[in-house]
Amino acid sequence: MDIIISNSSADPIYEQIVQQIKKEILTGELQEGEALPSIRSLAKELQISVITTKRAYAELEREGLLETVGGKGSFVAGQNKELLREKRLSILEEKLTEVIKEAKLLQISRQELTEMLEVLCEEE
Repeated sequence: MDIIISNSSADPIYEQIVQQIKKEILTGELQEGEALPSIRSLAKELQISVITTKRAYAELEREGLLETVGGKGSFVAGQNKELLREKRLSILEEKLTEVIKEAKLLQISRQELTEMLEVLCEEE
């Protein structure tokens, strides 16, 4: 698990951690039941406060993405497949919204945008 903290980001450090771990869970890089580093070891690795790491893990647990077992650590929670799909669709919609905004700035028509998407889909 690679977490990169940016000191120039407007987001708080704990939020950067939450977003990166959430992304790894939603993309399947972190699998159900997989152990995460302990709060202390992650804090040491990132050279940040244990309190900051604890806050990030607590947020992920509150969102139902992590389960913490006393004395054993934190693990990726079992996900309802439909709920996980909905979360991933939401992320996709956000990215498409960004693309549409950029296309409008560049004055790209809906037809041109659709053609670009079709070409890219064919290449995959």
